[in-house]
Amino acid sequence: MAKTEKKLVANNKKAYHDYFLEERYEAGIALHGTEVKSLRMGKCSIKESFIRIENGEVILYGMHISPYEKGNIFNKDPLRPKKLLMHKAEIRKLTGKIAEKGYTLVPIEVYFKGSLVKVEIALARGKKNYDKRQDIAKKDMRREAERDFKVRNL
Repeated sequence: MAKTEKKLVANNKKAYHDYFLEERYEAGIALHGTEVKSLRMGKCSIKESFIRIENGEVILYGMHISPYEKGNIFNKDPLRPKKLLMHKAEIRKLTGKIAEKGYTLVPIEVYFKGSLVKVEIALARGKKNYDKRQDIAKKDMRREAERDFKVRNL
């Protein structure tokens, strides 16, 4: 089935550094025609974006989709808020979780699933500075170990 293939457009590496990602959800995204064409060309950034739930709707702020070159008057504002499409039960569950202290919603990646544009979002808890330092130290240790292993095996 062709619908299961996943073509990555953008991912948010900063989210892995700044948050503990706990639960992941897949959401559709409401876009206009020229935005989809721009996404097909890979012109998208979600580095500084965040998600809020307002009036029972999940809205993605700060996602930058570059204007389509051949789009002229049909182009929309690159930073306009975009509505995410999710089931009501999922939205209610997320609203309850976000009410807890320290939880937020962050977009992790934007991809095409077949012909549909999807956004993977995660329920995340913010990391403190010492958590970030521990992660960096672990990464460095792993890199050193891989380097030593590579030298020994040559």
